[in-house]
Amino acid sequence: MSRILAVVPARGGSKGLPGKNIRELAGLPLIVHSLRAAALSPAVTRCVVTTDSEEIAEVARDHGGDVPFLRPARLAQDDTPMGPVVRHALESVEREEGRPYDAVLLLDPTSPARVPRQFDEAARQLAENPSLDGVISVSEPTFNPVWVGVRPAGESGQLGELTRFFDAGTGVTRRQDVPRFLRINGNFYLWRADFVRRLEGSWFDEGRHAGLEIPEAQAFSIDDEYEFRLIEALVDAGLIELPWLTEQSVAAHGDTARKDRDG
Repeated sequence: MSRILAVVPARGGSKGLPGKNIRELAGLPLIVHSLRAAALSPAVTRCVVTTDSEEIAEVARDHGGDVPFLRPARLAQDDTPMGPVVRHALESVEREEGRPYDAVLLLDPTSPARVPRQFDEAARQLAENPSLDGVISVSEPTFNPVWVGVRPAGESGQLGELTRFFDAGTGVTRRQDVPRFLRINGNFYLWRADFVRRLEGSWFDEGRHAGLEIPEAQAFSIDDEYEFRLIEALVDAGLIELPWLTEQSVAAHGDTARKDRDG
């Protein structure tokens, strides 16, 4: 994977937590944590922000972010899948540079607890397995849904009789006896560029992927006020580390656009 494009998607119309992409976490706008994580990974050639918001674009640029275009409105709707968004970013950058990329690393701002060396490991894994279309982050949640997952028969408020959601839990009486469960956590997605170019809707259903397991504490995602306050508390308590906030990392960071775009 000699040329990897990191893409940070930041739509301006968040409804669960308005303005979340530029809300400050540990002294930095949320989007900047993704930019800093990409900048600390030797695997990343270039990192760009794709947004439809002038305000988000300005905040990103103020912190050294690379915003070479504004995302068209048709790709910034509530129901817009991520596939076309990432493809648009890749094609736009390749058209600007006049040369192709090998892979695309998707870094959603709402999952800021990242360890940049994991990107490098994912790139190595993808390069060594030609049959794979991507490597994605997974983690083991603090509860096992195979053991506790149920399906309600009625509507919300009137749940009705409960049935098991997973047949694999039938007859299991001890937590220790259920099979191990991993979840896709959204911390990062690394895809071959060729896969992104043909991606239409569901990346999981359209390709072959391997998982790179990370700690569940890193798998935190922010969609509402509660989750934002919770990750703030975890960072303040030292239970989640943001490596680019250390003095050494900040000094090494320089400018997020420092990567050599010419390879």
